[in-house]
Parts: sequence; C-alpha cells; structure tokens
Amino acid sequence: MSSTVLSEILTGLYDKRVVPYLGPGVLFDSTNKVTGAPIPADSESLILAMNNGKPMAPKLMYEFPRAAMNQELKKGRNFLGQFLTKLYGETEYTRAAVHNWVAEWKPAYVIDINRDTQLQDSYADEEHTLIVGVARITASQFRFRIYQYDGKEYFEITQEQVDQRLPILFKPMGTPKPEANYIASDADYVDYITELMGGFAIPDFLKEYRKGKQYLLIGVPLNRDSERMVMSDIIYGADAEKKGWVLNKTPTDKEIRYCKKVGLEILDLDVHDLLEAVK
Repeated sequence: MSSTVLSEILTGLYDKRVVPYLGPGVLFDSTNKVTGAPIPADSESLILAMNNGKPMAPKLMYEFPRAAMNQELKKGRNFLGQFLTKLYGETEYTRAAVHNWVAEWKPAYVIDINRDTQLQDSYADEEHTLIVGVARITASQFRFRIYQYDGKEYFEITQEQVDQRLPILFKPMGTPKPEANYIASDADYVDYITELMGGFAIPDFLKEYRKGKQYLLIGVPLNRDSERMVMSDIIYGADAEKKGWVLNKTPTDKEIRYCKKVGLEILDLDVHDLLEAVK
C-alpha cells in the first residue's frame, strides 16, 4: 500500500504538484570529511555540538531552540551565529544521498528546514531564487531575504525583481551563505512564527505559487511545537483535500494526533525507502 502511494507521490513531485519539505532526517548519511562523524542536524546532535559534546540540563535538551536561548542569554546572540556558521559554513561534509537525488531532478520549489548548504550546492550550476528566513530585525517588517543566483554568485533582490521562471529554494531556518542568517533560539522562533502567521515571512509571489500544492515531508520530526508551527504556516493554502504526506515509520502518539488534525497522512516509510524507490 505505502509503496504504491509513494509511486503516486513521486509522480506528483516530478510533475511539480507535490513539494519536497526536507528535515534533519535527509542528512542521515552525511559525515564530516575529516573526522567521519555524522553532521549535526537533529535537535539533540545540535545541542551537543553547541555545548562541546556535553549534554545540557534535561529541560534544555528537550529542544534546540530552548538550549540555544539559554546559550544566547549567557554568551550573546552572536555566539549562535558564529557556532552555526562554523558548523555549516566552514566544515566540509560528504553529500547526502537525498541531496544527490534532488540535484538530479531539481524541483521547481523545495523547502529545507536544515541550516546547511547542501541544497544550495545542488543548484550550484543553475540560476535560482533563494529565500532565507530572518528574525528580530528592525529595518523591515518582513522576515525574509531574497537572493538571485546567476550561476556564479548570489545578489540580494526585492520581491518585485524575482524571476518567477527560476527554481525556488526556501531556507526558513537560515543558511551561512551568501550571508549568515539563522532562526535558532526561542526568541528567534517567536518573532519568526509571529510574522509567518501575520503573512510577513513569505514573499507575495510564493503565497500565490504555493496555492493548492501538496507536500512530502522527508525526515521532518513533528513532535515539537516549533517545527509544527513553522511547517503549518509555510504550507498554508495547500490542497484542501490532502495537504500531503509524512515519511515516518515510528510516529509518536503526539505526531499521529497532530497529522490527523491538520490533514497530513503518515506513511509507514522512511528516507531509506524513498531512496530505494528513486533508484
């Protein structure tokens, strides 16, 4: 049953009706080129990387934004930016198989809630539009920056300058390039989600483009409020009958209840099954 559904979903992906939504699980096979250690991607591994490999108090280990807020209060907001830039902008990792797949077919629109650059690297030989989430800025009510990539470098543009024929890469939680911007601490998430709900964190052209789309959530955990709130606002305006699917072989009761409530179907499949299907 699930594999048949996956086959139909893949057809939708290639027909640009279904949008891939990438989470930390897509980086399961990406490793540090020097040490061989897995890339820190999920909440727990990010917390450990931020705290020199040592666990933090249980209430802080609950979720990366909470632990990041603790460190921001102690060491300042710049500490988080420097940590994430060193982790994702200055350390080299092997390519994830999912990103190799994405690079082959290059979807017209892809959402990536990770903060690494592998998605951007997948489009390094092709013009594209990059949308990066930003938080707690005073210069503008908008919570995004838009860049166009001309095949060699990025340059910042306005909503009105977007070439809507180009692929759209949406990195809501940030990236180190072309400029380091991240949504990391609780304070960042509160500001960003508030403006998402108000309509100021997504460009107008994307609000139009996303209408009626369906989504395939790949490696995305939905057991924490921050991920769920970001996701629900990003896919706002999705297909009314079926918003999409979640690859998850071991969903928690909380995830099952949530997905049923919002109209997402959980498939008894994981990233490995997806990669097997697209071989």
